Amino acid sequence: MELGDVEIVTVDSMQVYRGMDIGTAKPGTAARAAVPHHLIDLADPAEEWTVARWLAAARDALAGIEGRGRRALLVGGTGLYFQALVDGFTPPGRYPDVRARLDAQPDTAALHRRLAELDPLAASRMQPANRRRVLRALEVALGSGRPFSSYGPGMEAYPPVPWRIAGLSLPPAAVAERIALRWRTMMDQGLLSEVRALAGRPAGLSRTARQALGYRELLAHLECGVPLADAEAEAVRRTRSFARRQRAWWRRDPRITWYEACGNPLADSALLLGEWGQA
Repeated sequence: MELGDVEIVTVDSMQVYRGMDIGTAKPGTAARAAVPHHLIDLADPAEEWTVARWLAAARDALAGIEGRGRRALLVGGTGLYFQALVDGFTPPGRYPDVRARLDAQPDTAALHRRLAELDPLAASRMQPANRRRVLRALEVALGSGRPFSSYGPGMEAYPPVPWRIAGLSLPPAAVAERIALRWRTMMDQGLLSEVRALAGRPAGLSRTARQALGYRELLAHLECGVPLADAEAEAVRRTRSFARRQRAWWRRDPRITWYEACGNPLADSALLLGEWGQA
């Protein structure tokens, strides 16, 4: 397969934000000129972003690519977004008033017990201490009047799909080393200045944008006086922790064919596209 047949669909929950460039490692202008990229720079950093919004944009992008007789290569690491797309998941709505009331309750275990009464199946699929998931399931159950579990089998189901799914694997030690190097490179490129400019905008940053790896820690430095060295160490630690969770998420999916990454992105791409061309 020629590279010219390919358009890249970015599966990244933070590259959707305009101005959040260095810390999300967006592809540069040369890369975007060589190969069309989709789902980058869709939203202002002050906007809340959701999987539902991303799914709508992703489906539009895929329809356009197919309509041009080309093929889409989905690239990225936001597992929820990817699985929602390939499995045809339709996310439930948002109920901000319900969410605000629930979020005011600090006892996550009590919230989980309440969820177990309303939706035992959903409660059984999550850890009682996982506040984000418990809150979301309760928000949907109370806001929609339907059990959260009724919206689908959950992220633990892996039905057959008409996709070729491949993963590139690196040893954990190599990933940890790359994360530290990547952080230093981003700081040298001006990440702190980027975050300072974003934080100084009149509209500021949304709750979702503030959670981006690296941004949250540098915002703590700029807004709360956390020493820069401590903020940097926390950013690296948090990124490594995320990488471990990310690896565990993807490894659960039996539909993925894994390849050992050679460290050269061009060679890795040739390997994957070669396998894809045999589909």
